[in-house]
Amino acid sequence: MKHLVLLGGGYGNMRVLKRLLNSSDLPENIQLTLIDRVPYHCLKTEYYALAAGTISDHHVRVTFPEHPRLNIKYGEVTGIDIEGKKVLLKDQDAISYDDLVIGLGCEDKYHNVPGADQYTLSIQTIDKSRHTYQVLNNLHANAVVGVVGAGLSGVELASELRESRPDLTIKLFDRGDIILSGYKKRLSNYVQNWFVEHGVEVINNSNVTKVEEGALYNHDEKVPCDAIVWTAGIQPSRIVREMDVEKDSQGRVVLSEHHHLPSEEHVYVVGDCASLPYAPSAQLAEEQAEQISQVLLARWNSQPLPEMNEIKLKGVMGSLGKKSGFGTMGSTALIGRVPRLLKSGILWLYKYQV
Repeated sequence: MKHLVLLGGGYGNMRVLKRLLNSSDLPENIQLTLIDRVPYHCLKTEYYALAAGTISDHHVRVTFPEHPRLNIKYGEVTGIDIEGKKVLLKDQDAISYDDLVIGLGCEDKYHNVPGADQYTLSIQTIDKSRHTYQVLNNLHANAVVGVVGAGLSGVELASELRESRPDLTIKLFDRGDIILSGYKKRLSNYVQNWFVEHGVEVINNSNVTKVEEGALYNHDEKVPCDAIVWTAGIQPSRIVREMDVEKDSQGRVVLSEHHHLPSEEHVYVVGDCASLPYAPSAQLAEEQAEQISQVLLARWNSQPLPEMNEIKLKGVMGSLGKKSGFGTMGSTALIGRVPRLLKSGILWLYKYQV
């Protein structure tokens, strides 16, 4: 028997499982093991709504697939022994593998801002999102919430929190001249104006230099806050950061054309930890997983490796509360009700077809 081990039950490895377990080309001698800390797949793209209190916990959980060829093991990965072909687990025996797909996701990146890791809330894991929900929704009336970082996560959290807690004063700190400055001007203006119209204070050209209990410092000027949520950047998981392999300037693992380590063809990296020409996203992880699945099946069946086509993303959809949104499809910017409905539809399809 050959043993494929998948680390992390995120979007990438869920797609690998779907493709392999449903394939008639999966050889009989292949056994799969998925290792994750929690007993369900989590919809990380919806953590902002869980933290804001507009959806319940079970809305962001999807059960792992059941299959006679799949073993699911729960535990915390503490390291990867590439030479010994073993995955190290906390308080458990190591797991040996023949092929490995690393999909351990990302963590907050604090950019060496003093106090940021200690005094801010996070939406990077389901446990941290639950904690953030408890803190935000237990705040007293008219409390001040600072959201540091106005990328997709920060925008969605701030807008959702505005609908969930209209009594709060929300300050959204953005480093750019305008929110989502990397998108088309029409889209950026729409999102910025939405916040203005809904009473969210957008602080453009901000630079958070320090965080302490009850306050952050923007350009060294103290801004009192009752709670601060950090959405200002991500980095690969600690396990991947500690791997002695080639990485890019963002700390993501440099891979071959077929998504494995250049020095080890049996170790693949999918999702946020992989060095790819696009910013990390669930969609990117799934598209990469499609190609990894093709490569694995080809290797196991002693076939030539497929030529890897350039990954092409379909677009981005974001929400501004429950009734409005924004997005892109190809070169087209979408604003208003339509992108919000599209995002809801995409989420529904994913949950019930995964």
